[in-house]
Amino acid sequence: MLAHLALRAAIFDLDGTLTDQRGAQDAAAVAFAADHGITDDGVIERWDEIAERHYRRYQARELGFEEQRQVRVREFLGRELSDDEASEIFRTGYGRRYAELLRRFDDAVPALQRAREAGLIVALLTNGDRAQQHGKVDRLGLTPHLDVIVCSSELPAGKPDPRAYAAALERVGVAASEAVMIGDSLEADVHGALAAGLHAVHLARTGERMPDVTGIRSLDELVFAG
Repeated sequence: MLAHLALRAAIFDLDGTLTDQRGAQDAAAVAFAADHGITDDGVIERWDEIAERHYRRYQARELGFEEQRQVRVREFLGRELSDDEASEIFRTGYGRRYAELLRRFDDAVPALQRAREAGLIVALLTNGDRAQQHGKVDRLGLTPHLDVIVCSSELPAGKPDPRAYAAALERVGVAASEAVMIGDSLEADVHGALAAGLHAVHLARTGERMPDVTGIRSLDELVFAG
């Protein structure tokens, strides 16, 4: 698939690509809601909608990282809470569970290893807070397999903004045409990368593969030129 490209770097997304964010997020949300007497069938959808909306505000620099957590808790629970109260409820009720439940996909490390064995620089470009994302990578044993880790909190903007890709390429030290972005988000990882001049591969583990982009169902399908 990628063997015909003159690549020098493989850049991976983290959540949903290397880690099973969806599984951890859903289970943590259900348990968190139950703690507060919320047990209706729409818990996951409601948590997702609130989380996505305010996380986008964080990505747009409208909210700070901790602030978006506080706003999410207040809206989900429908309660007036101080900043400290909201942060504590998020940390102990949702954040702790999410961290405990998060797992890496079985195909993650082998894919990173194959990229490195092919002589590529192996990088991570993730939309998120530096401390949180580095913590995930360390806990899940991914750090030894990565040469460069770039988090959006360190950049002028997050994916799919071209500035995120430009900054990542500068950190990695390659031209856009020498890098491929691999991720599960069509908007952030694929369309954003292509617009910035990179190659891109869409990881559609459960969703529909798009006919106009290179797509895979598993990272096991990635083949790099050695």
